Amino acid sequence: MTTMNYRDLGLFIRKHRERTNPENAGFRSAGRRRTPGLRREELAQLCEVSPTWITWLEQGREVKASSSMLEKLSNALALTRAERRYLFTLAGKLDEEGEGGKTEGALLECVEFMSSPAYILDRQWNVLSWNRQAATLFEGWLDMEGTTPNLLRFTFLSPLAKNLIENWEERAKRLVAEFRADCGLHADETEVQDLISVLSEKSEFFAKSWKDYEVTAREGGLRIFIRGGIRLSYLQTTFYPALRRDLKLVLLLPA
Repeated sequence: MTTMNYRDLGLFIRKHRERTNPENAGFRSAGRRRTPGLRREELAQLCEVSPTWITWLEQGREVKASSSMLEKLSNALALTRAERRYLFTLAGKLDEEGEGGKTEGALLECVEFMSSPAYILDRQWNVLSWNRQAATLFEGWLDMEGTTPNLLRFTFLSPLAKNLIENWEERAKRLVAEFRADCGLHADETEVQDLISVLSEKSEFFAKSWKDYEVTAREGGLRIFIRGGIRLSYLQTTFYPALRRDLKLVLLLPA
């Protein structure tokens, strides 16, 4: 999530409010209006908030706008995809239900066409999609039925991980630092907090590492796995899709 640009957000909303045809929004435009477009009271009615809140938002005050509220604003102002994306960007929010959400299906399917192990993580590091090569490398984890694979749960709670990952302690400690940096401003979300609580309760190593408050970026690099007594070396690279910054495409290229 990026920093909220209050000034530009307010100007953007006001300009588009003034350009919105009242009749298209369901209001009768009987008589002469002092200002073009929707009144603030009308936009507030469409968004189910007070006119004061709309006024403060347009004035660039530090008013928090949730994703659901941005959704209502976008619909009320009949924004195009590009305009909606810009609205969410100014508000420092991810538009998961807009164009980015529609992109998710194609994104999840793309890993099937990659020749090296590849998988996609969400904000909680659940594995949403993976290819056959990844399933083979992480046998006993990604191929488990009835559960949603999670990279952190596997690393800290599965005995298989310590046998699979060379220098497990070093990698696991770095993983905690990467996750802290990755979740960032989302660390107080319920799903993230629940995951941290479970890991802290069941893994003493995770609990201690989490309390160290170390932070590092997912820069990739050499990853070594032991499979059937054979050392397998990969160079890990992480990509962030432009329209779904909450997702991560992880690619393991043979080193």
